[in-house]
Amino acid sequence: MRTALLGRRVAAIMEVALLAVFVLLNFYSGYGRRFDGPINGTFPKFRSVSVSCRNRKLLLLEHEGGDPSQTERVGEECSRDDIMVHQGATTPLPNGIPTYTVEVLNVCSERSCSIGRIHLSCGWFSSARLINPRVFRRLRYNDCLLNDGRPLPAGSSVSFQYANSFRFPLAVSSATCLHSSYAPRSP
Repeated sequence: MRTALLGRRVAAIMEVALLAVFVLLNFYSGYGRRFDGPINGTFPKFRSVSVSCRNRKLLLLEHEGGDPSQTERVGEECSRDDIMVHQGATTPLPNGIPTYTVEVLNVCSERSCSIGRIHLSCGWFSSARLINPRVFRRLRYNDCLLNDGRPLPAGSSVSFQYANSFRFPLAVSSATCLHSSYAPRSP
């Protein structure tokens, strides 16, 4: 009787311990989150491949959140979805404040797809590390300007680092698709 009761207690403790390990692994592995940046200095492979094309919004199925009547176009040649924002933790400052590297990419497949006046939602963004205001600056609450409003040509990126005790969720709030005359000319 006593060994059976002891066996049940050990089994219950093991179940609780395994559940705790599973929850912690799930939390720290980032399951269900978007790409979070470099790990040990290398970029992991993306879980899915996103192909940028002119009519991709029309190809989404309704159960995937696609609505053919509503597209996020910012011009004829590009969309807000062509701008990807990635950020990841980097080495903290000497005083221990965490730092984060942000990279904003124009992944448009069209060569003439130049996007400018890129604004990011950024809350009360602040940094203990100085950021060049021509690269990134907060204009007001939840409105930050990238690259001083200048165009970001297709395939180009802008990156910066900031230091704060927590990571700011940055997302594209608005952008303008510029005419092909603003895009870099091919040699």
